[in-house]
Amino acid sequence: MHASEAEKAWDRVRSSLRESAGARLFEQWLKPIELIPSDDEESIRLALPSAFMTNWVRNHYADRLALEFRQILPQVRTVQIETRRPGPKPVLLVMPTPAEIPDRTTAAAAVEPAQVPVKFGVDPSLKPAPAAQPAPAYDTIIPERPPLDPRYTFDRFVVDASNKVAFNAAKVLAEPGPVRFSPLFLHSNTGQGKTHLMHAIGHTFLAANPHAVVLCMSAERFMYDFVAAMRARDTHAFKRRLRGADLLLIDDLQFIAGKDATQEEFFHTINEIMTAGKRLVISADRCPQALEGVESRIISRMAVGLVADIKAPDLLLRRTILDRKLVDLPDLRVPTDVLDLIASRIHANIRELEGALNRVIAYAQLTGETIDLEFAIATLGEVLRGAQKRVTIDEIQKLVTAHFELKPLDMISARRARAVARPRQIAMYLAKRLTTRSLPEIGRKFGGRDHSTVIHAVRKITELRDQDRDIDAAVRVLMRELEG
Repeated sequence: MHASEAEKAWDRVRSSLRESAGARLFEQWLKPIELIPSDDEESIRLALPSAFMTNWVRNHYADRLALEFRQILPQVRTVQIETRRPGPKPVLLVMPTPAEIPDRTTAAAAVEPAQVPVKFGVDPSLKPAPAAQPAPAYDTIIPERPPLDPRYTFDRFVVDASNKVAFNAAKVLAEPGPVRFSPLFLHSNTGQGKTHLMHAIGHTFLAANPHAVVLCMSAERFMYDFVAAMRARDTHAFKRRLRGADLLLIDDLQFIAGKDATQEEFFHTINEIMTAGKRLVISADRCPQALEGVESRIISRMAVGLVADIKAPDLLLRRTILDRKLVDLPDLRVPTDVLDLIASRIHANIRELEGALNRVIAYAQLTGETIDLEFAIATLGEVLRGAQKRVTIDEIQKLVTAHFELKPLDMISARRARAVARPRQIAMYLAKRLTTRSLPEIGRKFGGRDHSTVIHAVRKITELRDQDRDIDAAVRVLMRELEG
């Protein structure tokens, strides 16, 4: 295509993204995208300044970018998102031909009253088919998530008491040999590891059975494909494709709630899979009995297998996850206090936790600044404020005195005995970590002490946490209680 044609399309796409994403997100992640000139009429190349930004845009906006370009330039089949400096190979997004994409509005009206947005599969190993080739038959369309995400393996999953049952159940189901239970139903709030475990099951199962048929898709993709098959009057191919799987992975079951026609087909599909003794894994954001709008017979089938929940990660697990993530970045140094800050403040889910670390690293690479506590606080300002529980210095002092069996007056007294001074230093350390109060303000709350005393206390406790297991354990317990 002519360069001017691609540039005009890109201007329109950018305008659409700016309007839908909002100013803050657009400025931080989407505005830096640049269009790379190309002579290929079927391909669009986009570039970002760092690998972290590239990965973020791929994960969050690859499908959207492809659809936006396809609406303006129908001949476009692929969108490549790459890094301007040397880095990982660009992701190649294969666009379905018009014959593969049913009219979403018409299809939804024909079967379900309200459909969720369409998602297309991303496969870095696929190459775009020549334009002259006819559209593939419906039953040869690539499932939503092949190949499985290479990052999501059992080895990379951090295990503790909150997810141990789900982890062990996933490993058992992935093992070769007779199926010990099916289905496996995983449930937790968003971003706590369900998808990671599902992909890990797929990796392990395929490693032992290289020729097995594994399908991994979201419930909304199941719904969309079913609507497409009905519109194409080819439901037989749809059924053959899913029921022929040796391992079927369905994510986010809650999205078919209230969709009667989809639930009918879903029930028959899982019934066939289970009757044939094959493996089935389903995830949702709540336990089966709490899934409103899902038919009771589907819930009953879920109860036949094993239901495993994943609880919210505690402080220790969040900190371990950050350490594990840094193993993949051996040349990068992130100070301990920065990791402690992120782990203590971001506790909604693991995805937000890793996102906060990625943001700090990306900003440091883009600005050339050194990562330290002040830089992390400035970079994550609104994130920390949004995630932080409002902890007061009074609450900290009250909890510390109770924990160490002291009197409230000991927090503000001049006593220097270690039995009093050390808990007081811990309280100052927690006040610096868990509140937004300045050093002078913290000092005043501890009997009018100078800000340098607070600095000394923070440094001393930071040092002792690496040397004294009892001090470290006490700090962890106190932080956990203060987080609620």
